[in-house]
Amino acid sequence: MLDWKANYEAFKKKHPSHPTESLASSDTPAGMNSGPRQLEADLDDNLSSIQNRMRNSTDLVVRRVKIMSKHNAALLFLSSLTDSKLIQEGIVAPLQAPPLAFEPGMEGDPLRQVDLFDLVYQERVHANLGQRSSEWNVLLDQLMKGQTLLFIDGHAEAVTFDTRLVEKRAIEQPQTEQVIRGSRDGFIEQLETNLSLIRYRLQSVDLVIETGELGARTKSKTAVCYIAGIANPELVSEVMRRLSKIDIDGIIDAGYIEQFIEDQPISPFPQIQNTERSDKTVAALLEGRVAILVDGSSFALIVPSLFDQYFQTIDDYSERFMIASLLRFVRLIALLFSVFFPSLYVSVISYNPELLPTDFAVAISGGRAGVPFPAMLEVLIMEASMEILREATIRLPQMIGGALSIVGVLVIGQAAVSAGLSSPITVVIVALTTIGSFATPAYNAAIAMRMLRFPLIVLAGLFGLYGVVLGSIFIINHMLYLESFGVPFLQSILAKKRAGFTDTLIRAPLWWMGKRPSYLHALDDTRRAEGTFQANIDKIFDPEGKADAKSPENQHDSAGHRHQ
Repeated sequence: MLDWKANYEAFKKKHPSHPTESLASSDTPAGMNSGPRQLEADLDDNLSSIQNRMRNSTDLVVRRVKIMSKHNAALLFLSSLTDSKLIQEGIVAPLQAPPLAFEPGMEGDPLRQVDLFDLVYQERVHANLGQRSSEWNVLLDQLMKGQTLLFIDGHAEAVTFDTRLVEKRAIEQPQTEQVIRGSRDGFIEQLETNLSLIRYRLQSVDLVIETGELGARTKSKTAVCYIAGIANPELVSEVMRRLSKIDIDGIIDAGYIEQFIEDQPISPFPQIQNTERSDKTVAALLEGRVAILVDGSSFALIVPSLFDQYFQTIDDYSERFMIASLLRFVRLIALLFSVFFPSLYVSVISYNPELLPTDFAVAISGGRAGVPFPAMLEVLIMEASMEILREATIRLPQMIGGALSIVGVLVIGQAAVSAGLSSPITVVIVALTTIGSFATPAYNAAIAMRMLRFPLIVLAGLFGLYGVVLGSIFIINHMLYLESFGVPFLQSILAKKRAGFTDTLIRAPLWWMGKRPSYLHALDDTRRAEGTFQANIDKIFDPEGKADAKSPENQHDSAGHRHQ
């Protein structure tokens, strides 16, 4: 292994002038375009070409072998992406094993000569066969994905074996979506593991998983999941159309895809929901939505996504409907509180103090007596300080961040009041606003609401309550304008049908929600069997179960035997 000084000198020899020109070159470097795009029959020429193409990368391993002590061959693989134990025990050892007394294809075989590659796979190798090709581009792509290439001298083609092995973290509860009553498994960075979690929860032959690659250089594997017979084919087609329009060198995270396929990129409101929870993804698929996952990201994208989804959690469906409805109402109040409370405070203090009770107005005036700033500037300074503290808490290590948030709030708030930079009531307003923003389950939606808080404060400081009303009208008009894959952003809240309102501001009983959301235009919009709704209504008006007791199917004798 060379030291970095030797590596640097070797690199300078390869790139004597303008070493950065290669960064702007195409995906196929000079030297490969002039060479053959098809494999040659000579083994050494093929190995030389692929080593030059890989620029003699240190993790490229070339392992020469003799198949049945007769045929010269070579295995190529990347040590950083492959299972060395599987390669040694499942490929190298069987290939180098001496031939049996009689094997197909040997001299004296009365049958026709068999293909050597077929013989290797069927009789020798103990690894899954990937692909057989004579195209350089195909083989190099497979090599980059962790496949092992087998070249045989005298053959102008090669085969690949699936030997990919990438270390992955354990499945654990998502840190961004904590639940009280629900599953504790979440997505990780490996796409196959995430798809297995979805298959585990949705064991149906109608679950369709379409895969493709995105990124000219990363070639990130992307999966589109939907349920055939439920999801609208036009929605699935639109998702695939937008994915096909993505042309970029690399897709590192699902957030890259989100920014390319959303309807309105300049809107602060997210139009695509992201989640790390497999149960939430399956629930969305059952409604007729489409999920998008990418290898290397622990987040799934769910489309279409409407406003009401951002203050709903999976707990809402695990708890009884009255508790879930109350929690949703609390979140909605906290959401409105966090957006409008600071601006309302500024407008009332600055322009309409007569709206407050006299004693309360006098107390506020006394607290602001020594503050040198107007109410608008005072609230903006405190809100900006709180956002800085919040961002610092997120970026710091977890053990330090928790202590910083508590100490920062106590010390900075008390110091601001003591120094006369802020009044006690302003500190209370900002603290309550911050706590209210934490009640929004979706992180990206909470950021959007925090962003809107600042222009509302400015409008309130300039125009009073008229400014708050003007800003509210602008926000509502903008939300009415937004769409998510052709579905209006507020469609679920403004739906006229009862079925569209049973799972928005409140959460109706599960036996009441018999239809899928109408705005999704699902092929099969029925979720429950006929008679389920009426049966539960009968339980409400017949709490003692007299109707069920009279049913012959429910009559039993003293020993517990059902009467026939």
